[in-house]
Amino acid sequence: MRKHRSGVLGAILVALALIAAACGSGEDATTDGPTITIGSANFSENALVAEIYAQVLEGEGYSVERNLNIGPREVYTAALESGELDLVPEYVGTALSFVGGTPTADSEATTEALRDAWASSGIAVLDPAEAQDKNGIVVRQDTADSLGLSKISDLAAHTDLVFGGPPECPEREFCMIGLTDVYGLSFAEFKPLDVGGALTVAALEEDAIQVGLLFTSDGAIAAKGFVLLEDDKGLQPAENLTPVIRQEIIDAYGDNLVDALNKVSGELTTAELSEMNRRIGIDGDDPEQVATDWIADNL
Repeated sequence: MRKHRSGVLGAILVALALIAAACGSGEDATTDGPTITIGSANFSENALVAEIYAQVLEGEGYSVERNLNIGPREVYTAALESGELDLVPEYVGTALSFVGGTPTADSEATTEALRDAWASSGIAVLDPAEAQDKNGIVVRQDTADSLGLSKISDLAAHTDLVFGGPPECPEREFCMIGLTDVYGLSFAEFKPLDVGGALTVAALEEDAIQVGLLFTSDGAIAAKGFVLLEDDKGLQPAENLTPVIRQEIIDAYGDNLVDALNKVSGELTTAELSEMNRRIGIDGDDPEQVATDWIADNL
C-alpha cells in the first residue's frame, strides 16, 4: 500500500515538473500567439534591420510576417498605431521629432522621451542600439593620420581645410551653423555637393575636399576606409536604432520576446551597420544573407 501511494506521488511530481519546465522553457508556451508583422521604411538600411529582427524572432520560434519597404514614417507609423504592423526599427531622435518632441544628443534621455510620447498610443520603445544613422563628419584616413584627427573638435586647429556637404548646409543648425557655433570651426572653403551621397564621397577620394558630411552608417565609410570623427560636443541629436513594438504583442508573449529584440540592440554598432550597408549597397549582396551572417557572427 505504501509502495502504491509512493508511485502515485512520484508520477504527480514528474508531471508537475514537466509542466513547469514547459512554462519556463521559452518553447511553445511563450511562442504560441499572434503572428508578428514586421514592417520597415522604404530604404535598405531600415529594411535590413527589420530583417534581422524577423530572423531572430523566427529562430526563437515566433510566427513572423514581413511587410518591408512600405513607405516613409508617416505611412509605417500610422500602420503601427492602427495594428496593421506590430514591430518596426525606428531612429529615436527623428521619431521623437515626428511626435512633437525635441531630441538631444543624449540617447537615454531621447529614448525615454519617445517612450513617454508613445505610451498612450500603446507603442513600446525597447532598448536602443549603439548603432546610429545621423549626420557624420568624415575625413580620409591619411588626413586623420597626418593631422591627428579623431574628433570634430580637433578640426578647430586647421582652418585651411575644404569642407563639402549638402548645398543647404550653411543654413542648417546641425551642419555649418552648428559646426561654427558649437565647435568654433572655420574652413578655407565650403563646397556644395550632395546629401551624403556619391559627389561627397568622390570629392573626398580626390582630395577636392578634406572634410565631408556623410551619414554615420553610410556603407562608403567602411568601403573607402574613411574616418568618422567623434561628435565630442554632442551637436547631432541621438538617432539610435531601436525596436518599436505594439504593447499588445508584448502582453501576448512576455519578457522572452523583449529579451530577444533587446539582444539585437545590445550587439548592433554603427561600424557594423556601415559594413552591412557596404555589402548591400556597394557589393550587391542579398540583404537576407547579410542579416543571416550578422546574426551568426554576433548572437
